Amino acid sequence: MRVQLLPSTIDEDGRASARQHLLSMIIDDTIAIDAGSLAFSCSDRQRDQIRDIILTHTHLDHIAGLPMFVDDLFASLERPVCIHATSEMIEILERDLFNWEIYPRFSELSNEKGKVLEYQPFERGANFAVGQYSITSVAVNHQVAACGYIVSDGSQSIGITGDTASTDEFWKLCNERSDLAAIFVECAFPDEMSQLAGVSCHLTPSGLKGELAKLDNTDVRVLVINIKPMYRQTVLQQLAEFDRVEALDVGKVYDF
Repeated sequence: MRVQLLPSTIDEDGRASARQHLLSMIIDDTIAIDAGSLAFSCSDRQRDQIRDIILTHTHLDHIAGLPMFVDDLFASLERPVCIHATSEMIEILERDLFNWEIYPRFSELSNEKGKVLEYQPFERGANFAVGQYSITSVAVNHQVAACGYIVSDGSQSIGITGDTASTDEFWKLCNERSDLAAIFVECAFPDEMSQLAGVSCHLTPSGLKGELAKLDNTDVRVLVINIKPMYRQTVLQQLAEFDRVEALDVGKVYDF
């Protein structure tokens, strides 16, 4: 599998920055995990191919680019963009985003070829297929109902926590996978901000250390995502003490 974290932030020179305000992860240029920066940063190839978007939850940094992504493709879509999400997430999107007041309700609209957006609901903990991929969803610990995922292409798998504080079921699923190649795990705040991390249900480096103690396989690659941009350097300095952890480089394509 090829995995890429899309850029979301511009530096003072007008170039893509390593800092991350929004989250979109692309798998094999065909599936998006979250859509924070999807419309703004995807390649032309990705825009042409991605028709399945799997949401971890509905906080703005994970869905901001979703309306514009559908909007860009509206006239050219030959099949609808499919949003895979829990019923609760779908209800929030329809009530608070695609509500005609913030943005058009694309689920009610069609182009000449048919519908432009459809939802594929699932229950947290469910298994479902997206193209050639098998997806296992798992409840994680965040302020809103949120999911992590195990994504498998049939030969290997990756784990994605999404936003979470301390959780157990995700690590249990990881331990059950003999084909697990990598885990993408959040670490939003530095240790000095542990109180805020606790209130907002995020991890710090110390918290991440406790979570990784739940992982049996010490050979699995661990890549950190969702570092709050204002604290990136501090978090990276604290993560440097970890032997097995690296920060995911924005824009870089990782092959597993």
